[in-house]
Amino acid sequence: MIIGTWNLENLYRPGGRFGPKDKAAYEAKLASLAATIGALRPSVLGVQEVGDPAALEDLAGLLEGTWHVTLSRHADDRGIRVGFLSSLPVSVVTDQNCLLDPMRPVQIDDTGRTTARTGRGILAVTVSTRAFFFDAVVCHLKSKLLSYPGGRFQPRDEGERARFGAYALYRRTAEATVVRALADRLLRGDGRDHDVAVLGDLNDEVGAATTQLLLGPPGSEIGTPGFDHPDKGDATRLWNVAPLIPQDQRFSRIHAGRRELIDHVLVSRGLLDHVRAAGTGAEGASAAALPSVADGDPAVRRDAAGSDHAPVWIRIQP
Repeated sequence: MIIGTWNLENLYRPGGRFGPKDKAAYEAKLASLAATIGALRPSVLGVQEVGDPAALEDLAGLLEGTWHVTLSRHADDRGIRVGFLSSLPVSVVTDQNCLLDPMRPVQIDDTGRTTARTGRGILAVTVSTRAFFFDAVVCHLKSKLLSYPGGRFQPRDEGERARFGAYALYRRTAEATVVRALADRLLRGDGRDHDVAVLGDLNDEVGAATTQLLLGPPGSEIGTPGFDHPDKGDATRLWNVAPLIPQDQRFSRIHAGRRELIDHVLVSRGLLDHVRAAGTGAEGASAAALPSVADGDPAVRRDAAGSDHAPVWIRIQP
């Protein structure tokens, strides 16, 4: 069974402010996405940047076999949301977008405005097969891409850039704490018996503080001396599978010519024991074919085929 996560990049039907300008560009995008999913053959794929629910249905219709679409009800200001595209039926556990007590609302701009909500919904489902029973969470944390008052994508000065970078970090940190609290709830006190996968565009790399927040108790990371020594922390830990990805594949986006892994799969101890492989992109395809993207208006790539992210996946077997 393949479980993965993929940012589909501005998946809208043609027209509108962010979608492809015409039908031809839209069909080219869908065809590229469908080819990758068809080659990867995931059973459960967490997806991000679904701007139009009907567009995900269109994509599912291009895939062989029966596919199920499950989407969050909570979209951001551009209308994008997270969801699941799965060849297995799933049942929704929760779809939430509120910060949790005792965390207070976080500042989002120079006016002092605050928010007590995550930018996009955080969706959890249960997956049940004869071999596996686990909960999967999909999320899309606040982007590092900065925008400024008046629709600007460039700051007036470096002080403004620093402030808005901080506001984005406040939000990404707060959203990570919501995901971690949900993982705690789903682990139910023992991740060796209750299997959980967190799938998402975390908008930061493995060592980032916001990514590390999701792991739980420190120690026992893959590749460290503590990995092969179970301890009481295993009950609540999540493991980032990044070290299992071959080094030359260990990136999911190319930003300004630099490879970075910002899309992640994290799993509980019980599920980790069944992981047999991990990777990025479709098997047999190279993530190196990704375009190099720069900061700026996301609408610039509205007619681009495919996505500027590669899927990140694991294969699990009993």
